[in-house]
Amino acid sequence: MTSLRALGIVFGLIVFLVTFKRFREGRLGRFDFLFGSGLGLAMVLIGAEPNVVNGLRALLSLQDEQFSRLIALAIVSNGLLWLAVLYLRVRWTDLRGQLDRLARGACLMEFHRAYPKVDNLAPVLVLIPAYNEEDNIASVLRRMPDQVCGLPISVLVIDDGSRDQTTKVARETGALAIRSPVNRGGGAALRAGFDIGSFLGSRIAVTMDADGQHDPAEMRGLVQPIVDDRFDFVIGSRLIGQRERDSAVRLAGIYFFNAVIRLLTTATITDCSNGYRALRLETLERIELRQDQYHTSEL
Repeated sequence: MTSLRALGIVFGLIVFLVTFKRFREGRLGRFDFLFGSGLGLAMVLIGAEPNVVNGLRALLSLQDEQFSRLIALAIVSNGLLWLAVLYLRVRWTDLRGQLDRLARGACLMEFHRAYPKVDNLAPVLVLIPAYNEEDNIASVLRRMPDQVCGLPISVLVIDDGSRDQTTKVARETGALAIRSPVNRGGGAALRAGFDIGSFLGSRIAVTMDADGQHDPAEMRGLVQPIVDDRFDFVIGSRLIGQRERDSAVRLAGIYFFNAVIRLLTTATITDCSNGYRALRLETLERIELRQDQYHTSEL
């Protein structure tokens, strides 16, 4: 027996035993167990009796090739690897969706726990995702108007698992604030905020950053077109009117992706990555949002 065959047998036994142990511990499902144990036993069988590959070699017409059995095994194993990658990708997507629903449900429960007497929110809900923003959030909240376009405003800060006192500072300033149990990104925080707003009766959501780059005094320009029933979704723009100087690379990226989105949707978008936006909450029923980090361009 060659050293390569012996190595294959040993490795196959290890795969089988580890798979069996994890299955007994409840850490693998039945399909995972069958796949892993089958792979391990196949490696043991091929190492012990290489002739079992002859049929596969003939099927691939490799009889006359040097190292034909190894080539046949490489082709099949490569195909199995891609199937495994596809399967894991599907599993990862499912698990990520479950985690998202769990985290959003936890945020809704946290809101009810923190504010048991709040059974409805104002028609306009300002959502501010925040991560380690205790130094900035108070100044943003103090500039928040009480109403916009004649509609009352509720302000909700979604603390995305900060390590500082962001939630405490926001509450001391008078805003509603909840803290996500884990840091997942601004998009995930906003999805939780959208859920809370929809559940508690808000009609329009305004999203803005917690670092002070968005001026609450300009909120009317976002909300009025929705109140007038002209649009469902309005995006602020850093490229129209006066603006501060910005990185040339950032501006190039904004122009490029604006052009891509205009090409794909035929909509005139001037700032696809701006987080200062307003939207009619009922329209989110038609949209499946997934991005935790790149949520502005996704929406």
